[in-house]
Amino acid sequence: MSGHVSVPKTYKLYVNGAFPRSESGRVYEVVDSKGRFLANAAQASRKDARDAVVAARAAVGGWSGATAYNRGQVLYRVAEVLEGRRAQFEDEIVKQEGVSASAARAQVDEAIDRWVWYAGWTDKYAQVAGNANPVSGPYFNLSVPEPTGVVAIVAPQDSALLGLVSAVAPALVAGNTVVVVASEAHPLSAITLGEVLATSDLPKGVVNVLTGSPAELAPWLASHADVNALDLVGASALEWIDLEIAAAETLKRVLPPEEGPDAAAPSLARIGAFTEIKTVWHTKALI
Repeated sequence: MSGHVSVPKTYKLYVNGAFPRSESGRVYEVVDSKGRFLANAAQASRKDARDAVVAARAAVGGWSGATAYNRGQVLYRVAEVLEGRRAQFEDEIVKQEGVSASAARAQVDEAIDRWVWYAGWTDKYAQVAGNANPVSGPYFNLSVPEPTGVVAIVAPQDSALLGLVSAVAPALVAGNTVVVVASEAHPLSAITLGEVLATSDLPKGVVNVLTGSPAELAPWLASHADVNALDLVGASALEWIDLEIAAAETLKRVLPPEEGPDAAAPSLARIGAFTEIKTVWHTKALI
């Protein structure tokens, strides 16, 4: 048999550790910076978003119950696998964003570095954010950070990979699970990242990636009663005040949109935004 038959990649969703098509059967065309066709990507629906939340909720107990050291090992493994597939990511970024090979390489480098940085905080963050509080009496009074639960994220829309990583990684550190709406214009790297996550020991359902229209999906996630927090870092082009109002109905924590070339820059504040502080009392001795 002579010649080579090209096998174009089909970009699906990443939900509950699997790669389903949208239940609606919809796809949309992804084009490069010059408007040329690149691929079809799944256009997620309200039902897909609900399925992703169900998967994320089911994964909260196992992920938050793992030791902080184990979570760090898993996140570091993500960085390792991402490093091994850097050529594919660089190629996708060049095609989607129309940037130079060196710019794409720098974006992948920074994405890997951020995974490593956040991986290192998993077993250290509690010591920084927690406290042994001074109280009057024979008691220990301890404040410790705990995960909020299911975090819905609208990823930065002008970045294929780095913005996505910058928003997802900090939510995972303390034990939250994630439903993320990827960049609508640059979704290919998001699903390739899903392939990395699926082969990196990350339990199914911990991260769920939806592609399609943030304007369509964000309102359902903002109003969903089983979503505990909402990160609108990439929602500046949406009616994000309405999303905040919808989120308030179920008392969600909300991070507002950020703009600029490095939205969701690495910080301990992004970890803390999706933690709750539990304070416990314990007697020092019986009197």
